[in-house]
Amino acid sequence: MNGEVLSFSLFSALAVGGAGLALFSKSAVRSAFALLASFLGVAGLYLVLGADFLAVTQILLYAGGILVLYLFGLMLVPPEGDEPRALRRPLALVVAVAPVAVLLIGFLSRPSHGARAVLAEPTETVKEIGLALLRPDGWLLPFEYASILLLAALVGAVHLARRSVSNEEAE
Repeated sequence: MNGEVLSFSLFSALAVGGAGLALFSKSAVRSAFALLASFLGVAGLYLVLGADFLAVTQILLYAGGILVLYLFGLMLVPPEGDEPRALRRPLALVVAVAPVAVLLIGFLSRPSHGARAVLAEPTETVKEIGLALLRPDGWLLPFEYASILLLAALVGAVHLARRSVSNEEAE
């Protein structure tokens, strides 16, 4: 077994295993860290496929940003009460297993022709994407506008969450 197959197997096991743990964990914080493992597994898969920009973007945006927002949401939302969870686990199992079963059936039922596809040698794209983003006549201004808009949305969400908590405490 060569290194690419081994690394692909390890990263795919990390991605699928982390997603399964995130789905079936009873603790929301454990689910968040299992989701982190899944995001890192997907970033590793991007690296194996030669998409270095997507791997770094996956780590920065999802493992960094989205997971931090998820943890902030956990901290701002009060814990659940004694809500019945009898139907949650079987429903989650069906939602997780059904797409995998459909994909496996489709993959196993297709005829194997014995020919393997040869992929082109990966090229570096990070430098070209970075230069395209930072060129003044390119995507620099829309990129900065999007970052300001996301920052304003985050500040507004924190403000609304703090106001609703203080209103509930006043009543």
